[in-house]
Amino acid sequence: MSKPLVIVGDSMLDVDIEGSATRLSPEAPVPVVDADRLWQRPGGAGLAAVLAARIESGVVLVTAIAEDDDGRRLTELLTAAGITVVALPMAGSTVCKTRIRASGQSMLRLDHGDGIVVGQDLPASVSEVLGQARAICVADYGRGVSAHPGLRQLLEDTATRVPLVWDPHPRGAPPVPGCWLVTPNQSEAQGVSAETLRRQWRARAVSVTLGDRGATVSTDDGGLTDITVPVSLAAGSARSDTCGAGDRFAVAATLALAEGNTTIPAVTEAVCAASRFVATGGAVGVSTPGAIGANGGTPEFTAILGEAAEVRDRLRRRGGRLIAAGGCFDLLHTAHPVVAPSAAVG
Repeated sequence: MSKPLVIVGDSMLDVDIEGSATRLSPEAPVPVVDADRLWQRPGGAGLAAVLAARIESGVVLVTAIAEDDDGRRLTELLTAAGITVVALPMAGSTVCKTRIRASGQSMLRLDHGDGIVVGQDLPASVSEVLGQARAICVADYGRGVSAHPGLRQLLEDTATRVPLVWDPHPRGAPPVPGCWLVTPNQSEAQGVSAETLRRQWRARAVSVTLGDRGATVSTDDGGLTDITVPVSLAAGSARSDTCGAGDRFAVAATLALAEGNTTIPAVTEAVCAASRFVATGGAVGVSTPGAIGANGGTPEFTAILGEAAEVRDRLRRRGGRLIAAGGCFDLLHTAHPVVAPSAAVG
């Protein structure tokens, strides 16, 4: 049996409600969003695990999940992605982050849930799975997993044997000493240089990610390297959805280190992977469609909430055109402008 990639951190349920905003509310100068699509996905460390499971078999997630409806839905989504969950005890309710979006623009984010890790004793399975890991990625979202004393000691010990990548959070605990790579974004670095952070955290390397400008890497040999985003992968829109880009970066770096790459090639691969992730739609590509007004269950809906006949009729009433095509049609390819004008209205 191959050694697993282990993701450690705080998980939550992410929900996107998408629609159109064409008018203001009469009650206040705020837009009214007519919702017609709902997407759900694991968030936080859960999203990092889902992204890893798309390219790596045998992913294990060490996290805390509450025993409530949102927690059960989160567990369903993780299980469906083929992820093995090692659960830590949690007090409170599952954290759920809901984004309201219109025409690709986020209008509002509504958060609820107060779950946090509790207890001093770790399940025996945590030590076992970390001992078997080929690499570990900590996705810290400030909810207590990374602060657990017993878990921190295990992670520090494990970093002497296998790659440990740490994606920090302003409200989380600092990375343990000996991390192979720490990956704060520019905001999380708070104006501190990558070199200073590396010394402060006693890490082998620190990569400060800079969005569409790539990353700056400081290594323990004194090197400082700027890695830019390839022109072919640069996001083409100011409205590009960057949700999950940091998780994609950290996972890609972890896998590259696990495969024997040194720091700079690993970060270069991570920059490319995160840029490609954003350019191809971001987190919506790993989301599950759901029904507006529902929060669980297996949806029997298309991406725009309707059976094919219903969608056809709705488009006809609007004077639209229905196109059926095999293969990928979520991104614009050169053949699509040719197919679209020739599509039959009926």
